[in-house]
Amino acid sequence: MKTRIAVLVSGGGTNLQALIDAENAGKIPHGEIALVISNNPNAYALERARQAGIPAAVISRKECGGDQQKFEQWIQMTLERDGIDLIILAGFMCILTEKFTSKWPNRILNIHPSLIPSFCGSGFYGLHVHEAALERGVKVTGATVHFVNEIPDGGPILLQKAVAVEQGDTPETLQRRVMEQAEWILLPQAAEMVSEMIENQRKDS
Repeated sequence: MKTRIAVLVSGGGTNLQALIDAENAGKIPHGEIALVISNNPNAYALERARQAGIPAAVISRKECGGDQQKFEQWIQMTLERDGIDLIILAGFMCILTEKFTSKWPNRILNIHPSLIPSFCGSGFYGLHVHEAALERGVKVTGATVHFVNEIPDGGPILLQKAVAVEQGDTPETLQRRVMEQAEWILLPQAAEMVSEMIENQRKDS
């Protein structure tokens, strides 16, 4: 039985697409993307899920009256209902509390667009990360896949890949290069690594 993966998204879903493409290419043999959850009803990631025939759900904090606990409870119920084994945060712009993350030890992956511990933690997301890297003048940046705990970008590192910063880079060009050369490669690799680990644990239990 394959590891059932839920991908949590907020925006365009380019990392989701990388996972879908990798699964279709047979690069995640121990896992299957079984669910997409978005906190944004207008996220293009939902259209990507529809085109790929993946069930999707919208769960927003607004619908929960701004109540973080209720928001996380709804996500948890949806994950349990769909028999999810592994969560991948792929551009999910919501911080999850310890109450939620503690229920999923070594079962939540996140991709961050820098080489942690550089340019990470509270406030470092999206273009802000690349703006900070360019402002600091680093010559090498990259991406990191890590397990998620209660500390933003603070969980154990699983994979990293370096990407060169080029002269004349803007935050947008650097973001695109990091996605193409690191994020879209690392995330499917990590999904397969952890899916195989979960499948082996299931066999041993």
